Formats: sequence, structure tokens, C-alpha cells
Amino acid sequence: MEMALRELVRRRAQDQCEYCRLDQRHSRLAFHLEHIVAKQHGGGEAEDNLALACHRCNLHKGPNLSGIDPDTGTLVPLFHPRRDLWREHFELRSIRIEGLTPIGRATIQVLAMNDARRVELRIALGMT
Repeated sequence: MEMALRELVRRRAQDQCEYCRLDQRHSRLAFHLEHIVAKQHGGGEAEDNLALACHRCNLHKGPNLSGIDPDTGTLVPLFHPRRDLWREHFELRSIRIEGLTPIGRATIQVLAMNDARRVELRIALGMT
């Protein structure tokens, strides 16, 4: 992948994970360029299929395109950083990210956005 494309994705995301909103400067691990639609599902290297993702979000998301909304039990697409607006699907309440929609709730569950380590990190960063 070309360096210019990597830099475009990083700048567009303002050095934040496009899923959990963690800032790169608060992570010891370099953020990943994540394929929103995985290559194995036909996703390519175009800028509209790439997102900046922290290590944890990227590993939990994997090639998943959908998840189960824990409130309704329905299968829904995961949050798509190029098409969806974060504030319409998520809200940071105290130290937890809350899902406002089925997409938000399913994404939080699949990406484990409120697991113990992430909540501890938000506390340490004073994100309350």
C-alpha cells in the first residue's frame, strides 16, 4: 500500500481509531489501516474502504461485516466509518461507549469496545 494512501487515511481520521475513538498518542501499538470490507469479501485498497483502527478494534472486527444487536437479536451491519456518522450510532457516557442504534450496539459487542481493559484505559485517560 502506498505511503500517500496510508497518510491520507491517518490524517482523515485525525489519528483516532474510527471505531472506539482512542487517540493514537495513547497507544503503544501503531494503529492499523483496516479494510472495512475485508479483501476476502471483495473489499479493495481504495481509500473509501480503509479506516484507521486501534489494535483491539481491528483484531476484534476481523473480516466481520455484521453482528447481532443484543437488544433485538437481529442481524445488522457493523458501523461503516465511510458511510455512517459516529455520533448517530454511539455516545461516550462516562467511561462506556453506548450504542444508540442496532448498528452501534452490534458494533460495540463485536469489537468488544467496553471490555475491562478499554474501560480501564478510558479511566486512566480521564475520559469520564
